[in-house]
Amino acid sequence: MCPTTQKQKQKKKHRGTTKSAGEDSATATAKTDWRDEAVNGGSLKLKSPSGAWILKPAGVDWLRSSTKLDNVLGCPDNRVMHALRNSQSRGESLKTFLLAVNLQVPGRDHHSAVFYFSTDEPLPSGSLLHRFVDGDDAFRNQRFKIVNRIVKGPWIVKAAVGNYSACLLGKALTCHYHRGPNYLEIDVDIGSSAIASAILHLALGYVTAVTIDMGFLVEAQAEDELPESLFGAVRVCQMEMSSATFVDTPTKKLGALKISNHHNPSRVTASKSYDKDDD
Repeated sequence: MCPTTQKQKQKKKHRGTTKSAGEDSATATAKTDWRDEAVNGGSLKLKSPSGAWILKPAGVDWLRSSTKLDNVLGCPDNRVMHALRNSQSRGESLKTFLLAVNLQVPGRDHHSAVFYFSTDEPLPSGSLLHRFVDGDDAFRNQRFKIVNRIVKGPWIVKAAVGNYSACLLGKALTCHYHRGPNYLEIDVDIGSSAIASAILHLALGYVTAVTIDMGFLVEAQAEDELPESLFGAVRVCQMEMSSATFVDTPTKKLGALKISNHHNPSRVTASKSYDKDDD
């Protein structure tokens, strides 16, 4: 949903094409790896798989409110932070650091898709992610990037969003960064761009038929910062707008999103890897 074409690439698929008899499976896999399209590898012009995620998945919330939800990790009732505090009260997870990406969806009701990632070890001093976490907002805006792949969905969504694409969100949209003693939250205001809002609302019309992979990373802009690595990734599957948990903002009671149960047809997964496309 990047409103600019900067550093955006799309892989064209031709109907009716078949693999040649001499093409081995390893080559075919390399050609279809979505991360090859967007993540810088050995040089700033060479794309390669990102390898292992830097952080571990820690949870997902799909929230709805009458006003925009900012700094959800700073809320006393946030379920992920509440679980961390309980763990620390037992002398556990004392070094845990959380990084959350809050995609704010504009509309009559405001929605937020919040993806949480964590690490139990200190970020390596001087690493690109460490510089991003402790840097200023100007640096963060220049580096915060999303890569995505439409795994399943109608052609109109793939054409609008970009089937394989990368976007510097800090440049394309307004991002607010909330730094706490043991967390960083990135609030991405999709409504800050008229183009992004239009693309999003088109996609939301087909949301129950769409599966999308999203990866988040800090962009490398010098050779000594390579290779790039995703700090986390998610797969969103056939989401139902009505399944969002309502948040009463005056009292800031953040509810937990129940995922993959028979009452809720939406599926949102934060995982370390996913190699197979949906049928």
